[in-house]
Amino acid sequence: MLLTLVLLSGCAVTDVHRGDALQAQARWIQLPIANYAETPLAGQRAESILATLLHSQGIASLGRYAPSESGGLLDFNADSIYQEALDSARSEGYRYGVTGAVEEWQYKAGLDGEPAVGISLRVVDIASGDTLWSASGARTGWGYSTASGTAQKLMADMIGDLPVQK
Repeated sequence: MLLTLVLLSGCAVTDVHRGDALQAQARWIQLPIANYAETPLAGQRAESILATLLHSQGIASLGRYAPSESGGLLDFNADSIYQEALDSARSEGYRYGVTGAVEEWQYKAGLDGEPAVGISLRVVDIASGDTLWSASGARTGWGYSTASGTAQKLMADMIGDLPVQK
């Protein structure tokens, strides 16, 4: 039994920086989640999951950034995409923004092909750009799990520590 607990504890790692209480009734916007994983569109997949999880935490007013195109070509520079979304959110009067990065979103090689995900999330003050809350985590699933299901469990644990005042 002890061996099982030790093995299971190695399947997930989460670090959370807790800040002051955040107002659920304020205007929130979901900013881009950068994709540093090798899996295409992993950032957008994480954004979809995150929106649902934020609503479950009582955040009813959640806007979404509108990706732009420059010269007909998509901009793949995560920093410039984030800065453009932050500037737009500032001009639209949002108070909090949720952003982050996907560091890993894959299936491990081998017979079981377990999913492995690594994600960082943070809440920023739109006016100043300062980070008010942040969390990072990594998790692996079992051979029958999906990467998105594993990511959802990880992000749910992370968001569960979000200090939202309803």
